[in-house]
Amino acid sequence: MRSVSRRALAVAFGVVVLFALIPLVGLHLPWVLPSTVNVVNSTGTLEVLALCFIFAGVALGYDVIFGFTGLLSLGPVMYFATGVYVFDITLTHWGWPLVPALAATFVVSLVLAVVLGAIALRVSGIAFTMVTLAFAQAFYYLIEDNPHGLTGGDTGLALYSTRLPGFLSGAVSNTRNLYWIALGFLVVSYAVVWLVTESATGHVFVAIRENERRLEVLGIHPFRYKLAAYTLSSLVATGGGVAYILLIGTAVPSAVASTTVTLSILIMVVLGGAGTRWGAVTGAVLYVYLQQYLLKVAAEPSFASLPSFLRVPLSQPQFLLGAIFVLFVIFVPGGIAGVVTRRRLRFASRRFDAASAPTGTLSMEDQ
Repeated sequence: MRSVSRRALAVAFGVVVLFALIPLVGLHLPWVLPSTVNVVNSTGTLEVLALCFIFAGVALGYDVIFGFTGLLSLGPVMYFATGVYVFDITLTHWGWPLVPALAATFVVSLVLAVVLGAIALRVSGIAFTMVTLAFAQAFYYLIEDNPHGLTGGDTGLALYSTRLPGFLSGAVSNTRNLYWIALGFLVVSYAVVWLVTESATGHVFVAIRENERRLEVLGIHPFRYKLAAYTLSSLVATGGGVAYILLIGTAVPSAVASTTVTLSILIMVVLGGAGTRWGAVTGAVLYVYLQQYLLKVAAEPSFASLPSFLRVPLSQPQFLLGAIFVLFVIFVPGGIAGVVTRRRLRFASRRFDAASAPTGTLSMEDQ
């Protein structure tokens, strides 16, 4: 496993501490924050930032199977929805305490991931993608059908929070605590994904992405490693679902189980840079933040006086997000992480050229 430099650890620790202190800062930042109240520690801003952290963790888990292992799955939303609905049902309908509800949620997700992953991974390529999409769609329609009145169907299922500890009950009154829960979920997800992807198992993930047949020749069976990547990604998504229902307080199929959510997660990873960990986190934070900020822009009353060729696009946040994604794919290959990597390589190349140049050689300018 590759060691981590003290500088990298210090930077990571500093970033986490900085975000952890945000609920204590009452700074006013107009035209920067996504909420209608332009205060850093307002309820709306903290909720948006918490959503950024939750989907950053989910995108990070998805990057394990997509970026590191090279498998295009369209099923992570199923496990995100499992975290949302199983946790909600055990608390709301069955009245379970917090710890048993959490345990049941992750056990159900683990069983689903192992069983359905073993089935889906019997095929590869586009067939694997289609099988995972079929599972996700079937799960969506199951939730929407409201079996035995458990899920609430299209109307959704509100979280009955009387069984939760006081510091978690009430999405509005405890936004600060839920913000820290979301940040903690991201930190734990990053630590777990880092440990796995930097281990020997993680190196096999990358080898599967690069050349799966070569592994088979070497006597390594890729199936169990692909299943491990699929399961880890699913469990991280489940944790994100639990954090999401605690924050939002209501489970609605279109918001947590539709293929739109899966495509959004895929876009987050591509924007940030697949297979880079911090790139997936950055892409997810940027995507969710822009999504919420553009909703605020679209509702700006002053835009009503703009010409139609400006007013119409600005009033369609999804159109703007799509345009930004297309521009990134065309002009920023490799995402944000790709830009940083190329800059580092250029800088290192210049330093190497400068160090290897003869000391007595004069440049054209000196001559």
